[in-house]
Amino acid sequence: MGVFFSDGIVANRIQALQMDPQGDTPLEITLENVESALYQLYFDPDMEHKNLAQKWLTHAQASTQAWQFCWALLSPDKLPEVQFFGASTLHTKISRHWSDLPTTEHENLRMQLLSNILHFSSGPKMVLTRLCVALASMALNLIPQAWSHPVADIVQAFQPHKPAHEGAEASPDPHVHCLALLELLVVLPEEFQSSRLTQARRAQLREALAGEWASVCPMLCQLLQSQDSSTLVKEKVLRCLSSWVGLDVPLGESHELVQDCFAVLSDAELFETAVETIVTAISQPDCHRYVEALLGLLPLVLGLHEQLKKAAQDGDMETSHGICRVCVAMGETHSRVLLEQVEHWQEYLALVNMILFCTGIPGYYPVNETTSSLTLTFWYTLQDDILSFEEEKQTVYLQVYRPVYFQLVEVLLHKSHYPSEEEFASWSSDDKEQFRIYRVDISDTLMYVYEMLGSELLSNLYDRLGRQLMDPQQASAWQDIEALLFGFQSIAETIDVNYSDVIPGLIGLIPRINISNVMLADTVMYTIGSLAEWLSDHPVMLGSMLPMVLQGLSKPELSVSSVSTLKRICRECRPDLGPYAQNILTVSQDVLVKEIHKSSQCMWLMQALGFLLSALPAEEILGSLTSLISPHVQHLDSLAQQEPDAANKQSIIHILGMLSSLFTTLDINRQTDSFDGAEPSPPQVAPNPVIVVLQQVFTLIQTILNKWLHDSEVVEAVCGVFDKSVRTLLHDFGPMVAELSEMLGQIYSTFPQSSALDLACQLVHIFAGEEQHVSAIKRLMEVLTAATLDIFQQGPREHPDIAESFMYLHAQILKRKPDWYLSDQLDVKTLFFCGIMSLKFPEAPTVKAAGLFFTQLLPRCKDGCLSDVLQQSGKILTEAILQAVGGGSPRSLTEHFADVLLSLNRYHPVLLNQWLTETLETPGFPSAHVTPEQKHNFSQQLLREQTNKRHVKELVKEFSLLCRGLQGSGHSEF
Repeated sequence: MGVFFSDGIVANRIQALQMDPQGDTPLEITLENVESALYQLYFDPDMEHKNLAQKWLTHAQASTQAWQFCWALLSPDKLPEVQFFGASTLHTKISRHWSDLPTTEHENLRMQLLSNILHFSSGPKMVLTRLCVALASMALNLIPQAWSHPVADIVQAFQPHKPAHEGAEASPDPHVHCLALLELLVVLPEEFQSSRLTQARRAQLREALAGEWASVCPMLCQLLQSQDSSTLVKEKVLRCLSSWVGLDVPLGESHELVQDCFAVLSDAELFETAVETIVTAISQPDCHRYVEALLGLLPLVLGLHEQLKKAAQDGDMETSHGICRVCVAMGETHSRVLLEQVEHWQEYLALVNMILFCTGIPGYYPVNETTSSLTLTFWYTLQDDILSFEEEKQTVYLQVYRPVYFQLVEVLLHKSHYPSEEEFASWSSDDKEQFRIYRVDISDTLMYVYEMLGSELLSNLYDRLGRQLMDPQQASAWQDIEALLFGFQSIAETIDVNYSDVIPGLIGLIPRINISNVMLADTVMYTIGSLAEWLSDHPVMLGSMLPMVLQGLSKPELSVSSVSTLKRICRECRPDLGPYAQNILTVSQDVLVKEIHKSSQCMWLMQALGFLLSALPAEEILGSLTSLISPHVQHLDSLAQQEPDAANKQSIIHILGMLSSLFTTLDINRQTDSFDGAEPSPPQVAPNPVIVVLQQVFTLIQTILNKWLHDSEVVEAVCGVFDKSVRTLLHDFGPMVAELSEMLGQIYSTFPQSSALDLACQLVHIFAGEEQHVSAIKRLMEVLTAATLDIFQQGPREHPDIAESFMYLHAQILKRKPDWYLSDQLDVKTLFFCGIMSLKFPEAPTVKAAGLFFTQLLPRCKDGCLSDVLQQSGKILTEAILQAVGGGSPRSLTEHFADVLLSLNRYHPVLLNQWLTETLETPGFPSAHVTPEQKHNFSQQLLREQTNKRHVKELVKEFSLLCRGLQGSGHSEF
């Protein structure tokens, strides 16, 4: 502990560290002060002191004195933490400040590093590793001109059983000496991969290092084969190989060493590292060029089959997982190459069957095994490669591999089996979720396999399901039936099965299923849902399916599957649901009143009923709609009379959400669009049923708003009802425009909220062009604008959502009714400044909306009052954009600023030229990182581009990088 100081001295040094390094009395960078700061960093409990020490030490590392004090910190009498900092400082200096060191010092530095690596070869490990990284960084700086063969020289210097040359002391223990050398060889490629290098320098170094492999490989082979090598040495050899293959070392030059790695798989201690090494080696992109090497490795992979089977039998998940990784790496990475080796077709088929064994490994995923999921992508790859061959070749391969894929289907269905209900109940929620995702992956695989196996696959599934359900000799577990339905559903979800001759039979079998538990019932529901399009072409079968769905609707445990299935049927089959409509409405109303389903499922159910009501005869819709929503409107009325509280609030939002969901899909105009062959209905004279209902509940909604006006969630839910109605009804919403506009103005004037602006934006989009609605909407715009301008004058920073919606609203006005901007009622100059303020927000949606506002406004500023506003304020806009691009806003927002600059240049190039010149001539603006010449180049290139949006975005992005000091890419145009 002689290197440290008493608490009093440390306290004094802490005070010194708290001084500003830029101040008059900065703490001197000495060995003593560095050690004191390290003591503070590692042992002081005060986080503020630690942070101060960290900051000062970083400053010290960057100093020229660091070249000297780093060696003193490596002294044998120092604590390991101090030695580690010394080694880290060496690496920092070599990697970041190499140019500070005179060339004459290079040899001395190399010898000191080698000597210290030898000294620390027996530990501490963290110090040894950092010293090795430092030497690796030095080698990267000197290769190839100043140090042509660094690896060969290092190997020579560290020969395990010989003393090192050039005066360096050999370790008394050859074993640790060898480990130190291997550590150095491991970190050299890793340091190369992590270093920031230009593309040309990286290519030069990669080539030079790959050329050094000849010095490394024989030694690694010798160590791995030697009986005298310890487990630790062999592990380092494996890590070394993994590290070097990342340098694109050819498999042809390393395959003998890779072969030796297979022998190590029998060693339990080295198994995991050996697997990682083999997988890394055979997964390199260019391995396919070394066919002979791959064929030499293939028997070694096949030779793992017995070890794999034993591991599966013993429940050894780690071993089976590792061997599976090796098999998949070989089979998937080199599928096409190995398929093309026709004379070795049996060996590759054996590998495919080995992977099939891994897919079907015993146990439930993820509780008993985690291996099978690794194989799924292999089957995609193999199928793609087979189907990519020309037809004649493809036919031959299909004869061999179609039977394998039928086996695969069997295996996948078996792996999708649920465990018993009791066992499944004992699983953790995380295991259940992983199993659900695993089944989704199996489903995707089955869908993909259908492309190869075609209709024969569906016939196969149907025959098996028929035997399970109809053969009295078959003692079927519910899991068998569920898995077969799961297979059907997987295929029917994405493949057009309308022309399959087995679907009618399947529809006939489904009602025969004895639904004994929730998992089976869920799959039955999802299977019916997947056949909704088929049912729309065969409506006669609806009678046997709908009762099952409606029965499931009343069971809370089937909530998600039954509601989603009913929604799909109502969407796809609505022209044919007339005979069943009343029954569907009755059951649905019953489950809604009894609150059987959670809120999200209630929303889905209302969407389903919207599809259903849309298909009813026009004269029946209003009555059915009123009957459906009356209980909920009555409940809403009751809630409106009560004092506000949290429970009431959630109920109100829930009911308003159900109305929104219903009005999203209730579109009677859809009837004539979607009913093929239907007689065109006469023009609608009676008001739209949705409008009738909205007019009836309008007073009730106003009552709710009066009590909840300051609650943004309730206001958003109210606006949602009208927003969904407007989007669905479009011009049919006309009768409500006036009163809704008046209500929106009152809401927003009292308590401004973005949802009201969003709804107003929809009204402008649809009705601003209709003469009878212009005055009401224009008055609304004036009210909303006046209230929002007050917010901007007070400071809008806390309301990015309002700023965003306000910008979108005025962009829509400029698009639909630009002549309103000529009105005396609209303060265009203030709006212009609101746009500039919105551009300065850090939130991307707000900046995007402001950008859209300006790209709509600028083309219309060529004359009149808009031209005057631009003349007066355009320079401020340009300055704000340049400031944002120069670092004032997040870099991800530059494309939105580029859009505004392009619009300025396209419509006002002379003014933009003037404003760019005036703003960019300010020293240090928009950043001290850019020179006057770079600013001039940017300005000239920008002014030359008036049409190519992509090019402008690239220019602005590159200028932004320059301003932030981040260019360093070698592609700067300025």
